[in-house]
Amino acid sequence: MSVRLGVNVDHIATLREARKGREPDPVFGAYVAEMAGADLVTIHLREDRRHIQERDLRLLRSSVFTAINLEMGVTESIIGIALNVRPEQVTFVPERRQEVTTEGGLDAAGKKKKIENAIKRFHAKKIKVSLFIDPDPEQVKASADTGADMVELHTGAYANARTDRAIRRELKRIRTAAQLAAQAGLRVCAGHGLNYHNIEPIVQIEEIVEVNIGHSIISRAVFTGLEVAVRDMKSLLVR
Repeated sequence: MSVRLGVNVDHIATLREARKGREPDPVFGAYVAEMAGADLVTIHLREDRRHIQERDLRLLRSSVFTAINLEMGVTESIIGIALNVRPEQVTFVPERRQEVTTEGGLDAAGKKKKIENAIKRFHAKKIKVSLFIDPDPEQVKASADTGADMVELHTGAYANARTDRAIRRELKRIRTAAQLAAQAGLRVCAGHGLNYHNIEPIVQIEEIVEVNIGHSIISRAVFTGLEVAVRDMKSLLVR
């Protein structure tokens, strides 16, 4: 059995936006990733538009063969765009303008009502909703209570752990959260900081059925090309 791979093409857009030009194009990157075996294409439409633009989302919606996973803040302006474009799936993430990348998981417990109301709007359009949360039992329970279809467990602390003891501790947190989420009827995904060296222990957690990876794949693609980088990652996702 293989864990599904969502390839995040945000960093292709980051490179494009460094010159505010037309290349490299994340839409073409998504096509290459799909041809190399990606199971879905993940993008994050941020309020500050630092990488992915609305143009990218709309073109991807009409060209992606697999499915689009749209990461987004729970804000009215982005909700309106998402409901209009109607990707197959959205993932609610926390978002701060000052951050370099998404830091920490969504506070599903503290913002339960707001999240619940947003989920109802997406479900009315038959769009699945995932919540990007820390591997914490309270957040898992709150996610289930909101009516979300799935959770994506934030693996940043695991990816940043440097000692064997710290790595084992973070893996245990992820494993426990994955089990609790599956027991609550949630589909379980994982992502953030995952790469070619640390992915294997995550793949061995049987409740995790999907991972979303961007930075490490795009980084390898600089040297190997995107098709090879995606195929290399796919080969590591077999249990």
